[in-house]
Amino acid sequence: MPDPDTPLPAPGTRTVPVPAYGGAEAEAVTEAEERRISYARAFLRALPWLLIVAGVCFDLFAPSDYTAGPLFTAAPLVAAPLFSLRGTVLTGTAAVVVVFGVHLGLGVLGKAGEVTEVATVVTVAALAVLINVLVRRNVARLASARQIAEAAQRAVLPEPAARIGGLDIAARYEAAQADAFIGGDLYTVQDSPHGVRLVVGDVRGKGMGAVTAVAVVIGAFREAAEQEPTLEAVAQRLERALSRDRAGREGPDVYEGFTTAVLAEIPHGSGVVRIVNRGHPAPLLLLPDGSLRELQAREPALPLGMGDLGVWPDRVEEWDFPPGSTLLFHTDGVSEARDAHGRFYDPAVRLAGRVFSGPGALLSTVTREVARHTGGRGTDDMALLAVRRPGRPLSAVTTSE
Repeated sequence: MPDPDTPLPAPGTRTVPVPAYGGAEAEAVTEAEERRISYARAFLRALPWLLIVAGVCFDLFAPSDYTAGPLFTAAPLVAAPLFSLRGTVLTGTAAVVVVFGVHLGLGVLGKAGEVTEVATVVTVAALAVLINVLVRRNVARLASARQIAEAAQRAVLPEPAARIGGLDIAARYEAAQADAFIGGDLYTVQDSPHGVRLVVGDVRGKGMGAVTAVAVVIGAFREAAEQEPTLEAVAQRLERALSRDRAGREGPDVYEGFTTAVLAEIPHGSGVVRIVNRGHPAPLLLLPDGSLRELQAREPALPLGMGDLGVWPDRVEEWDFPPGSTLLFHTDGVSEARDAHGRFYDPAVRLAGRVFSGPGALLSTVTREVARHTGGRGTDDMALLAVRRPGRPLSAVTTSE
């Protein structure tokens, strides 16, 4: 029989059992992987010099019919993309000097094969310097493009303050496309006369059309969050804003564009959170004792932008949000991340039984584990927003009926 002192979860929640492994073990695995990456980087930086040393040993101890030329020529080529210009020049010079010195010491400097080998090393060293210059120019251009992208991200998707309305806030955006900073995922948090309000969403599609929809949703939310008395009214304002934006477009987005979103409101001085879910992954409630609940919508609703298919009135669902608890909002780039065997990353299962020092630590853990789960081959952007209610935890935690 169930323990009568244990509160039952409300309808719409999924209480996730604590997994067999603990947070300390998961952190140990992460630290071990970071050490392996650090060792790999150190090995790559030492590799050019190891090649030169190996070439010397080969020339000194191998039969005279064999040559270590490939090792000497490989050293500056390996250094070109890894080292600075000065380091590449030093590596190439060292390779030339060493091969010349070895041949001089062996008394074979004047032979045709050895002269050709020295000329080859000199030529490859010069090419390595040229490659390094080109790589550095491309890196500089990429850095400039990244700065422009970061500025665009801050304009469209600004980082929320670390504390809003007495709540601790952390946000993270991870783009699936290399060197991209913003796509179709969105989040924003705003203090209002009605409490702290937030939205986390995922626009269907990619490219500039998705970025435009993100700007529309965030712009409409900032205005509606201040003016509208209810969360339902805020959701309807977003619906109308997307409908207006879609009316001015052409192509398949006119008929297929939509945005999944979850809107939340945390009234000032209240221990509850109100949620409207428009087809978005359910938020997670991490309680101070390590237990976790998935706040699933009792009445599923269509995503924003699909009002033409029917009218479903938005219904606010209210949950307890006790002191010391953290709400985690995320897009499907997290919950639909797959490993090499096609298995999904389930944040509810992976985070159950673990306690985090703050919202930032929680988001760092999730992004690190998703990257490890996918092997760095994520195919979808992911946005995360964590909201922590400070204070001493209550002796008993329940979820609203």
